[in-house]
Amino acid sequence: MKVLVAVKRVVDYNVKVRVKADHSGVDLANVKMSMNPFCEIAVEEAVRLKEKGVASEIVVVSIGPAQAQEQLRTALALGADRAVLVETAEELNSLAVAKLLKAVVDKEQPQLVLLGKQAIDSDNNQTGQMLAALTGYAQGTFASKLELEGSKAKVTREIDGGLQTVELALPAIVTTDLRLNEPRYASLPNIMKAKKKPLETVIPDALGVSTASTMKTVKVEAPAGRQAGIKVKSVAELVEKLKNEAKVI
Repeated sequence: MKVLVAVKRVVDYNVKVRVKADHSGVDLANVKMSMNPFCEIAVEEAVRLKEKGVASEIVVVSIGPAQAQEQLRTALALGADRAVLVETAEELNSLAVAKLLKAVVDKEQPQLVLLGKQAIDSDNNQTGQMLAALTGYAQGTFASKLELEGSKAKVTREIDGGLQTVELALPAIVTTDLRLNEPRYASLPNIMKAKKKPLETVIPDALGVSTASTMKTVKVEAPAGRQAGIKVKSVAELVEKLKNEAKVI
């Protein structure tokens, strides 16, 4: 079974982002970048499937600038076999990304596609669902457990009311949630080996995909600062302030 895993280069989750002075976007100068945490979970799940003997090959794909090779090499160090970079400097929306991933899926013909449920920069939670619609594959989103048996996949997914289990016919698209697994760290020997693993670079035009967007970013602003809280000495004082100052009761 071939497993395709999509990963995204994002600002590291430990970094406090800053908005550019002209409000055109987020300042990325000298900012640490890393693999999207949900994508790390998807890579880890693919590697575990390979260790169980279920998956025979893991292909990782990323869409972004040339620097995204760093994140692909990280995925290769974690256990992926080869990587594909769709190189573009454009700011792509979810639909454009899904179209590019569909072109890669059509070329690679994987039986399972794993994606993080969302990226921590845009937080759209759209790409996996759009890819499933474009390919016609079954989809299981927000997976907290994944079981493969023959030509079927059982996905336990987190919903508002608890957990829901769906059975999918392969090939399928699965988006990963936080509780699916805990990603491992890449060892130094594997990091060195990853440098020799194949990494193919293509451009969107070579895939026959137009990435022209009907959307543009008009303005980016930091959230308004929050006022400091206060402490109250009693429930009666709390009720009084909620009633007379906050006016919420």
